Amino acid sequence: MNPLGTLQGLARIAATAVCIGASTMALAQTAYPAKPIRLVVGFSPGGPTDIHARIFGNGLSKALNQPVLIDNKAGAAGAIGSVEVKRSAPDGYTLLFGTATNMALYNLMARTPQYDSLKDFTTVSVIGGSAVVIVANKSAPQTLKALVEMARAQPGKLRYGSAGHGTFVQLSMERFLREAGINIEHIPYKGSGQVKPALLGGQVDVMTDTFSSGLALHQVGQAKILAIAAAERSPLAPDVPTVNEALGIKDFEAILWNGLVAPAGTPKAVIDVLAAATAKTLKDPSVQEQLSKLAMESMDTTPAAALEYIKSEITKWKPVVEATGVKID
Repeated sequence: MNPLGTLQGLARIAATAVCIGASTMALAQTAYPAKPIRLVVGFSPGGPTDIHARIFGNGLSKALNQPVLIDNKAGAAGAIGSVEVKRSAPDGYTLLFGTATNMALYNLMARTPQYDSLKDFTTVSVIGGSAVVIVANKSAPQTLKALVEMARAQPGKLRYGSAGHGTFVQLSMERFLREAGINIEHIPYKGSGQVKPALLGGQVDVMTDTFSSGLALHQVGQAKILAIAAAERSPLAPDVPTVNEALGIKDFEAILWNGLVAPAGTPKAVIDVLAAATAKTLKDPSVQEQLSKLAMESMDTTPAAALEYIKSEITKWKPVVEATGVKID
């Protein structure tokens, strides 16, 4: 036996073992996610999008066993936050809480788009949202059919308020008016917080809002939800008909949805981890309870299904945007 050869062989084995161990440790250290994740929200703190993001973010943090930090980058209908995520490293540590506004409507309305929602991002999931509702004050017609009849019989009499030109709720109402064949004057405000006092004070007869926001007025009897733009009635307000039931406009759905997207080029393995964690989050009883109280419905789509859903939303809203001529800078 050659002692030197034996020692050399043992040294090679030991070196190999060290390399394998180091590689294993490196893999363990770099397994996604290995550090906190930043979830960018393109809207102000305290609004419905922000609240939804925080509930979802807390659940996602539990599912991933890493902190998920909400970072509000408000402005330009969500475009400021979207651009920041677009320019971030595609490593899964900077994500965007996408919405119907900045993922479906933005490219239809922007005069000079700063991003392409289909090319510059990788979808993870459309996680849910809130249907749009048409809310009337006590002096206005108390059914959707009566509202349409008055609009036809007395042109120019009725006015509706919205959170502003180009917002999802305003475009939802414009779509409804087109399909119902009526005209109601639009009075834009700066956010839904300004519309509600105008509704209750009689400055506008009706308003469009999300179900999660308008439900409180309906429940206390300050105003009445005439219809919900959803496929089915909500168990939280079973007395409220769908637009289809109230007026026979089939397939009239307008859901202000939210979702999770990452910068384009994010590795599939990372997207798969995020998709699995998202599915787990939306099945969490605590998350479900919180969203239910806010009248928000969960959707939970796969990455591929989320992409197709966003494409279908762009197709749905394109003719409405073109008809209204709404443009944003």
